[in-house]
Amino acid sequence: MTYFFETFGCQMNYAESASVIQLLHARNWSEAENGKIADLVILNTCSVRITAESRALTRISHYCAQKNTRQVTVLVMGCMAERLRDELQKKYPKLDYVVGMFERETFDDIFAAIETGALWNPEDQNPGGELPENEYYFAPSSLEEGAFQSYVPIMNGCNNYCSYCIVPYVRGREVSRNMEEILNEFDILADKGVREVTLLGQNVNSYHWEDPETGARIGFPELMTAIARRVEKKNKIRWVRFMSSHPKDLSDELINIIAKEPVFCRSIHLPVQHGSNRILLEMNRKYTRESYLSLVERIRSRIPEVTLTTDILVGFPGETEEDLDEILSLMKEIQYNLAFMYHYNPREGTKAFSFPNRIPDEVKKERLARVISLQHAISAELQKKRVGDVVTVLIESTSRNNKKELFGHTELGEMVVFAETLDKALIGHFVQARLTGLRGRTFRAKIETDIVD
Repeated sequence: MTYFFETFGCQMNYAESASVIQLLHARNWSEAENGKIADLVILNTCSVRITAESRALTRISHYCAQKNTRQVTVLVMGCMAERLRDELQKKYPKLDYVVGMFERETFDDIFAAIETGALWNPEDQNPGGELPENEYYFAPSSLEEGAFQSYVPIMNGCNNYCSYCIVPYVRGREVSRNMEEILNEFDILADKGVREVTLLGQNVNSYHWEDPETGARIGFPELMTAIARRVEKKNKIRWVRFMSSHPKDLSDELINIIAKEPVFCRSIHLPVQHGSNRILLEMNRKYTRESYLSLVERIRSRIPEVTLTTDILVGFPGETEEDLDEILSLMKEIQYNLAFMYHYNPREGTKAFSFPNRIPDEVKKERLARVISLQHAISAELQKKRVGDVVTVLIESTSRNNKKELFGHTELGEMVVFAETLDKALIGHFVQARLTGLRGRTFRAKIETDIVD
């Protein structure tokens, strides 16, 4: 039988999709070229922004309509499935399955039912029709077959309750993964040829786990140290990065560990969201502009070569032009290499949903355009300064735009294309390369040392 996945939203969703794909492969399912011919279509959804939900709803409608002319099973999972379960089942009566965030143990039963032509029903195992309450399930692996990079989820959920954010309501309270399971996954990934790992969580640096044997409490700095020691034994995984990180929880101890251990990439994603103290307070971000700038100063003093990326939210209720100026001035001062920029979407159930003085859509879009324009100018200037540098690049594939070129990325996440060689034996390896120019936001480069693994 065949499946087709469509995934919306964050890296955690992509990791969760990969883990479900592994379940399907273990049952000898194969991937279809597209959703039009698949026996099973799975939509992994996001609720962080209304635009992501709107796209997912359009696709659900599209695939449910296909059931009029062919046999196909449609399954919706992820944050929107958790948030809108009843509404989805009422709006789309032909939708076969809605799997919430804490029901991952049902997938094998569902797949088995599809294979036999039956429809799985929770009443088969729970006479009352109610699914048991469970903690978040961490899959043993989220590796995409044949990939040289992998996500490793280490925690799920959030306790911060930022006033604009739906995440705590759909993913629940923070729960951290067993440290030994994380370390064992690193061993497995190394044996499968993975060269780069990204640790994932809604707030990775609030990771906390208690060793059941010793009672020792393990925080994110201790986990990072354990990962560095584990990676040394295999000597295959060269880069480890993490996201997302809440500024209030990024400790000096963690900064020192990143500075000390070369396996951790010198690139940190540090979401600021806004530059105005008044708006940060309304957002319930639990830090000020001044404390954030102090944190950035400490990071850069210990890791001079570090690059910073961020998230910026424009158009929060009550935001003034003066508040927007605070964002722009902060961006100019910090000089982010990259920013994920978006305008405020009201999310029902969050505290900010009832806030007065909402900003009109046209004003939000105009302000966001100014923020994007400034960031693009900053990014372009920083990239120009990099031309001529010799850097390490992980070559991951041929270029999508030109199959005669190789494509890779640097430790700082910069995209790189090599035009002078098509030695596919280099794919999956690190090389030393000189950045020779820019085309858009992608570096052109020349390999100076073939393999430096």
